[in-house]
Amino acid sequence: MASPSSTKLILLRRLSRALKLKPPSASIQRSSSSSSSLYLSSLPEASRLAHGYCLSICCRNFCSRPPHLNDESQGPVTIYNSVLLQEDEYHRLADTTIQDLLEKIEEYGDTVEIDGFDIEYGNQVLTLKLGSLGTYVLNKQTPNRQIWMSSPVSGPSRFDWDQSAQAWIYRRTKANLSEVLESELEQLCGQPIRLS
Repeated sequence: MASPSSTKLILLRRLSRALKLKPPSASIQRSSSSSSSLYLSSLPEASRLAHGYCLSICCRNFCSRPPHLNDESQGPVTIYNSVLLQEDEYHRLADTTIQDLLEKIEEYGDTVEIDGFDIEYGNQVLTLKLGSLGTYVLNKQTPNRQIWMSSPVSGPSRFDWDQSAQAWIYRRTKANLSEVLESELEQLCGQPIRLS
């Protein structure tokens, strides 16, 4: 009897071979779903399952926009798995952004008179306390390649890196992280701040 680890290795090898198979180009088009079914039905069961899984995962997009909305201005931008940042690039961008925000908000704290103003960064979480005005929390979400923000003004937001804008953007509202913080901090503290 094979050990559990060798069985797992054999299954992984079979899955790897199955994923390398490519259907004829005609079967990729939506209009020829029957040829895709024919192609998949000719594969052994394990390959068929693995290949079907790959097709459904690799082609999936994440978007809460209803299918009848074609205008991008009416809903969030679609995010494709293939355009996610590499993990090291994500960490570089997120760390640089959070460190920059930390330094600029610390300087801002010296110019405003808010009881309970405090900013700290630890365990990859930036916490900005504004006394009775509320608390901001910003943290990295590595699996999603996002920066999450909890705001006493606008609530929770998830920001993705937008390569063309060179900024962290909240896909639902297309708001820029730095601009949101600038606007909200001015609203709460009564003095403008420049973060971008």
